[in-house]
Amino acid sequence: MAIAAVPLYGYQKRWIADKHRFKAGRITRQGGKSFMLSLDSVLEGADTGVNEIILSAGERQSKEVIEKAKMHTEAMSIAASAIEEDFFADAQCKMLSIVLPNRARIIGLPANPATARGFTGNVRLDEFAFHKDSDKIWTALFPTISRGYKLSVVSTPQGKQNKFYNICTNTENGFSKHVVDIYQAIADGAPFNAEELKQGLDDEDAWQQEYMVQFLDEATAFLTFELIAGCETEGVPQEIKLEDFVASMLDWPVVGHVYIGVDIGRKKDLTIIYVLEKLGDVFYTRAAFTLFNVKFAAQEQFLWQIISRLKATRACIDCTGIGAQLAENTVTKFGMYRIEPVTFTNEVKNDLATRVLRTFQDRRIRIPISQTLRNDLHSIKKTMTAAGNIRFDAERTKDGHADRFWALSLSLMASDEGAVPSCIIL
Repeated sequence: MAIAAVPLYGYQKRWIADKHRFKAGRITRQGGKSFMLSLDSVLEGADTGVNEIILSAGERQSKEVIEKAKMHTEAMSIAASAIEEDFFADAQCKMLSIVLPNRARIIGLPANPATARGFTGNVRLDEFAFHKDSDKIWTALFPTISRGYKLSVVSTPQGKQNKFYNICTNTENGFSKHVVDIYQAIADGAPFNAEELKQGLDDEDAWQQEYMVQFLDEATAFLTFELIAGCETEGVPQEIKLEDFVASMLDWPVVGHVYIGVDIGRKKDLTIIYVLEKLGDVFYTRAAFTLFNVKFAAQEQFLWQIISRLKATRACIDCTGIGAQLAENTVTKFGMYRIEPVTFTNEVKNDLATRVLRTFQDRRIRIPISQTLRNDLHSIKKTMTAAGNIRFDAERTKDGHADRFWALSLSLMASDEGAVPSCIIL
């Protein structure tokens, strides 16, 4: 019997010792979920000779979990060979695998309904709450384990509109359930400082979800996590801080029309410059620049560089309050046709928010797999005032005030897509 060669926290030991056919782990952020899942796969594959299939949210995550599995084989002095090859399902993706001495394979793949059908063996779903089309993946993969194979699921919660929520809250589905919030992790030996993390995060909802592993009610969320996840994709640029910017980042060949949205901040809020390129019917995120506590003159020069280098078709700039001067100067520089100053009123916010919602519902936008962006988009709430007026707003946190949401919505406005008909107020 293979034995783990690395020290484990108490909850990780309980997971490995649990031999139920079906098990689910709802575990705090940075709790070593992928480490635990990959170790379970190595031990099970080495002992039984059964193939282990690990499905992750994307290719990057799949590569990371297989690297952890390789680390476990080396720590246990198991002679294993690593293989990378192309796998063709609905689209081409990278399949990473480790072959154990008994010929059992540990296979890592990005999750989608097609890859879920491709293999038989024990199946492990890593960060399952973040998988696109989780219900379809579940429907596709479950028949592959029919002949006695095992199924394990681990994740941090991500709202209630996904299959992971259903698995964890169904009391009659036969799953052995492991729930580990940050305080349980600390009790089991994990070196967290809970109060320091909570203070630094400064967001009660995020704390409850990410560290206390609670399923938050999405009834007041304008964009659900399921909608957001459906538009996340590999290969889309992550957010770039101004100090990390290099000019070569703007050297990609522009094929379609480029649209830019700018949400202006200075000290309390961020300035976000969101760049979309429209190819066919789909908007692709090409850049998202974050400027914090940057003088307006520097913001202006940087924005002008982006507009010029990318030959932007059009840009919409928040001119509410502190953004007025920057917007006015940019209009003077590039002309009213290319630059539109936008004053945020309730009616304008309704229009902007609805553009975003429709574009995500139609899956006509591609955004990076980013927890920061995901939480920002999800933070917008639609409420009604006592006077019966619709309001869109978000709580201010250390990561901003839904600045990414508004910058993205302004870039869609620049393209003039998804506008609210004049007779409709949502």
